Amino acid sequence: MGTSVTIETAAEQDGEQILKLQYLCFQSDAERYGDYRLEPLTQTLDGVRAEIADGHVLVARLGDEIVGSVRAVVDADGTAAIGKLIVHPRMQRHGLGRRLLTAIEARLAERVPVTRYRLSTGHRGEAGLRLYRKVGYTPVATERVSRALSVITLEKSVPTSSTEGGTTAPADRGPLAATA
Repeated sequence: MGTSVTIETAAEQDGEQILKLQYLCFQSDAERYGDYRLEPLTQTLDGVRAEIADGHVLVARLGDEIVGSVRAVVDADGTAAIGKLIVHPRMQRHGLGRRLLTAIEARLAERVPVTRYRLSTGHRGEAGLRLYRKVGYTPVATERVSRALSVITLEKSVPTSSTEGGTTAPADRGPLAATA
């Protein structure tokens, strides 16, 4: 019998495993775009720990190993910036990225007033673009960052609820990059 993957809130002690996984996962992007200075590859452990403390960070665990993660922060206008959606290469193409994305959207919807979700990815990130479109994201902007890299921003509106009064608690605020 195998161990199933669980998705849960990240704790501060998860920072080192998240950072190592992030470094592994963004190697292919760095190679694809010819740029090893991408923010996920230069981020420090303190930076990851700050994101865990100030934002919404989920991890996917297979036993004790973190095999995926996603982060988000919500601004004052209710825009949820989702970023650094990562899945260990050996776990890719099994729906874990979709599960993480769905889980962070659900978590945010439960905890903070969200009007839309926003994420960004490189223009050559075909698997990510396919996933984002399948779950309802549409491209809203493209920014040329360098000769080799354009960043596509995608958004998805949050369906409005028929209940009065909106949602609950104030949003957690914090510095979190919106690169996925």
